[in-house]
Amino acid sequence: MYGINTYNICSVRNYFVHLQKMCIMATKENKKENARFDTRLSIEQKQFFERAAILGGYRSLTDFILSTVQEKAKHIVEEREQVLASKKDNEVFFNALMNAGKPNKNLTDAVNQYRNKLSE
Repeated sequence: MYGINTYNICSVRNYFVHLQKMCIMATKENKKENARFDTRLSIEQKQFFERAAILGGYRSLTDFILSTVQEKAKHIVEEREQVLASKKDNEVFFNALMNAGKPNKNLTDAVNQYRNKLSE
């Protein structure tokens, strides 16, 4: 669906859960300090990202990366939550159809009235 790779979504989710735990631990240790995230990238990647940051009007490469990652993470989480909600809605709807109770008197009366009007 929409090119979503479930493995990638789970991997990203696990990664952000791990980052969240690291942030919580860092906050508990010293509430005034921010969490730190380090990564290695090629010189070409760094130059490309710096160029994008400048063209995008960001103050720094860090601002660009944080803004971009935050936006992408929000999109991934929202998309995943929609998929889960959609699956749950489908289950509830299907269960209601398959395990519906017998029609009550009002419903059977309404069906009979409808059939009578059609036959007139």
